[in-house]
Amino acid sequence: MATKEKLLFARRRRRNRHAIRKKSNGRPRLSVFRSGKHIYAQVIDDLTGETRASASTVEKELRETIRNGANLAAAETVGRLVAERALKADVDTVVFDRGGFIYHGRVKALAEAARDAGLKF
Repeated sequence: MATKEKLLFARRRRRNRHAIRKKSNGRPRLSVFRSGKHIYAQVIDDLTGETRASASTVEKELRETIRNGANLAAAETVGRLVAERALKADVDTVVFDRGGFIYHGRVKALAEAARDAGLKF
C-alpha cells in the first residue's frame, strides 16, 4: 500500500510542477516540503537554478523559539521568515509550489503567513 501512495504522491507533484512551469513566466517558485516533524520552504529561481531564500524548522534560531516543528504555529513562523528573506533577496512575486501536498493545514498556514509578510502569489 505504501508504494501506491508514493506513486500517487509523485504523480501529483509532477502534475503540479508541470502546471507551475507553464504559468510561472520566469517568476521564482516558493516550494514547500513537510515531513512528520518539520516543514521546509525555499524560493527557487528555476532560470538560474539557484535557491534565493529558504527557511525551515530545522534551523537553530527557530528551534529555540518553537516547541514543535510540525504544527500550524511553526508553519506560520517559517512562512513569515521565508517571505522576509525573499524580500531581502529582491524577490517579491513568486509562484506557489505545494508539491504533492494538499493545500490544507500546515501548507496553507505557511502560504498565508508568507502572503501576510509581503510575498505576492
